[in-house]
Amino acid sequence: MAAAATPPAGNEGKPPYPPFTAETAQIKVKAAQDAWNTKDPSKVKLAYTPDSIWRNRGTFLRGRDEIEAFLTDKWHREKGYRLRKELFAFTGHKIAVQFWYEWRDGEEGGGRCQWWRTYGLEDWTFAPDGLMRKRQMSANDVAIADDERWFVDGVDVNSVDILEKHW
Repeated sequence: MAAAATPPAGNEGKPPYPPFTAETAQIKVKAAQDAWNTKDPSKVKLAYTPDSIWRNRGTFLRGRDEIEAFLTDKWHREKGYRLRKELFAFTGHKIAVQFWYEWRDGEEGGGRCQWWRTYGLEDWTFAPDGLMRKRQMSANDVAIADDERWFVDGVDVNSVDILEKHW
């Protein structure tokens, strides 16, 4: 096992720090998954540098305040959000992630309610302190029936067997 990278002076980030190993990249991916599954924008934004640059589909953001506002709106619209992230590739201070999440666009029992599965890839670049300084995301949404859902309430998202056709 490689020696852990040390944080720079004045660090506000959390380990692991770049450069990443297979083990530390996996830890970073699952920490991001767990944070996003809290659906708490004020906490999630702290994983990013204060001037972080984002592209989320066709939306371009800069800084924690814009990230928090974006996530607040996202999770207000995307009810029942449950996410899984998996390490796709890594090198030095970069990580690529494949992800899937499910959400609905209406209230259950209150009229129209469509479930969706979002398939996507993210490209992350980290600062030396372990905070993400750039995030690019591309994704596609696919309508699914309720009985096609993977991430139903009570299911550990990490335990779901995602078949190769979905990778």
